Formats: sequence, C-alpha cells, structure tokens
Amino acid sequence: MDFTKLKQCMDDLCAWRIPGNSVIVYKDGRQVFSCQSGYADLAAQRPMAGGEVFHLYSCSKPITVAAALTLFEKGRYLLSDPLYEYLPEFRHMWVKRPDGEVEEAKTPITVKDLFCMTAGFDYSLSRPAFDRVREQTGGRMPTRDVIRALADEPLDFHPGEHWSYSLCHDVLAGFTEVVAGRKFRDYVKEVIFDPLDMRESGYHHDCTDPRMARQYRFVPQGQPVPSGVFAEDRCGGSIVEHGQDNAYILGAEYDSGGAGVTATLEDYGKFGFALAHGGVGMNGERILGARTIDLARQDHLTPAQAADFNWPQFRGFSYGLGLRTMVDTAAGGTNGSLGECGWAGAAGATLLVDPTERLALVYTHYMLNPQEEYYQPRLRNSLYSCL
Repeated sequence: MDFTKLKQCMDDLCAWRIPGNSVIVYKDGRQVFSCQSGYADLAAQRPMAGGEVFHLYSCSKPITVAAALTLFEKGRYLLSDPLYEYLPEFRHMWVKRPDGEVEEAKTPITVKDLFCMTAGFDYSLSRPAFDRVREQTGGRMPTRDVIRALADEPLDFHPGEHWSYSLCHDVLAGFTEVVAGRKFRDYVKEVIFDPLDMRESGYHHDCTDPRMARQYRFVPQGQPVPSGVFAEDRCGGSIVEHGQDNAYILGAEYDSGGAGVTATLEDYGKFGFALAHGGVGMNGERILGARTIDLARQDHLTPAQAADFNWPQFRGFSYGLGLRTMVDTAAGGTNGSLGECGWAGAAGATLLVDPTERLALVYTHYMLNPQEEYYQPRLRNSLYSCL
C-alpha cells in the first residue's frame, strides 16, 4: 500500500480552503497511515500535529448508535417496538399539516425510526418547549427533561413516511439513558470509551483546553465577514475564527447524542477500528457483534424515504441504522466498496468504515460549513486508490 495519493489529497484540501487536517488509516488489524497538513491555528501558524482535541459534532452519532445497539444485543428492546413503551410521553403525537393545523399521527414512532431518522422530528434547537426546560432547570437542561419536552411539539410528518436529518439521535440518547438506567454519558463511557481505551473522548469537555484546535467557519464570498475576529481570504470566501462554541450542547447536563462528543483523532480512530474489525478494538475488547454492525450498514430506507436522502455528498449511498451506506458505486462515482459506511460532522470530522476490507479512516478538520460535497468524495477516492 502506498498512501502518497492520500497525502497529496490532504495537502490539496489545505491549499484550497481547509485550514488544517489530520487523517489516520487502519487496515487488517493495524495502523497503516497517519498524516497532518496545514494549521491547527492559522493566526499563530501552528501546524496541525495530530493530537488536537475537536468537537466531533455529528460524528458523535455513530457512537450513540453503537451504545444503543449494545442494549439491542442484550435483548432490552426490538427495533419494531413503539417508542412510547420506553418514553411514555411519545404515545400520542401530532403532525403539522401544510395548512398549519395539526392532526393525530397515523402510526407511532418506533425505535427503528430513531436510528433511521424517519420519526418526523426536525433539527430546530429554538423551540418553546426547550425554552421552558431551560427556565425550569436554570440552564442545566438534563437530557431526559429535554427529550420529554420535545414530545410536546408536533412532528413534521407522520412517522415512517420520510427521511429527515433531525434530533432523532438526541432522542435515541434519551431512550438509551432510560433503557440503560443511567445517564447517557456514563453508559457510553462504560460500553464504548472504557472498553476501547478512549481516554481522550467524552462529553462536556473544558473548551479552554489548550489542546483544542482553533475552530473556524467558512464564509462564502459575498456574505458578511464578522469584524474583530481573525479572518483569512481563501478560494471563494474567507475563513474566520469561530471560538469553541458548540450550539448543539444545550446545557451542562444535556448529553447530546447527535453532537456532544469531543475526541482526538487517534481516540476516535479506536472506535473506527472496532467497527471495521467486527466490533473488536485494537486492545482485543469487543463492543459489538459483527452481525450487528452488518445490520447497521444495510440499506434500511423505503423508496419513499430514500428519495429524501438526496444530499450531493450522498450520491450512491442510502442510510442504515445511523450510518450512510454505499449501495451503488457507479452512481456515487467512487472506487470504494459496497457496504462502506460512516458519517461526518458539522466541522469536518469524518468516519469511513469498510468491514469487508477491514479498513477504517478517520479524518478531521475544524471548520464549520465544512464543504462536505467537495472533500468527502475526494478523500474516499484517494483512500481506495492507495489499497
């Protein structure tokens, strides 16, 4: 294996628009490549070194899914179970009609709807129900209280009728907390972080930690650039410093299943390694069964739901249990494998897992508006060209 092409891709991304990036690759039970390019701090010209801490944003979702699936393997629930059997507040749900009125949901939300983003939720964080919890809890926003409040608001569509990227995995975290009988963050530590020796991963990280890379945001040309912050012109726009704010972490007691994890590249790589190697980590500890991972990376969408899964970076993919999954390499224009799966985050963290090839890639950059349509297919094609 020669990873010269992947290194060139990393360098080209930084020369184009990305402040700095890191990647680690595992194949057949060992690390086979790691490199960095660009800067962790543009203003100080501090190079990316590989040990930085990042908000993973939506790359937290595969961790949430894996933690929830450990309970599935213990027989604690079925995917077909109605959500209200575990979270009773979701028994009687209402759906917004196009005329602004509401009607009773035709079917209950199932547990599988949470995994598959088909429950009918949206991704709005500004809602009266959340405001009430914020006031009642003094801003602490306990996970269970927030999820309970979400049930007070109508759904966007009848459960199962569409796919929509949403707060489904935040609700999945609340569901996991109830079924496991302890705080979500504690359960994830018990069944994912500790077994895989992911000592640098967790929730509610101290964002004054000097190991954190600088977080940036890409502002396209023609849009206003904030004054008083570092900004650098780049191809077609500007890179501006954003601070370490993560808007998806609603309070000190809100364990965001959708976006709450911080980690280093190597730590998250331990998780990617386990998914690519039948659920067994580099240290020999098992977090999931291989057949459960295979179930998660199957295509779980109906044709009607799949029509909604149409983001440009998802050409050739469908969606499984919380993971995009490759179903048509020709449509995707990729040299990758059928069944290759993973996800990505709002600031550029990316997970690619291919159990057939026993291959995992974890990539990070740290820029909101991360340019997924551009970097993800290029990164994938460069990786597979190296094998």
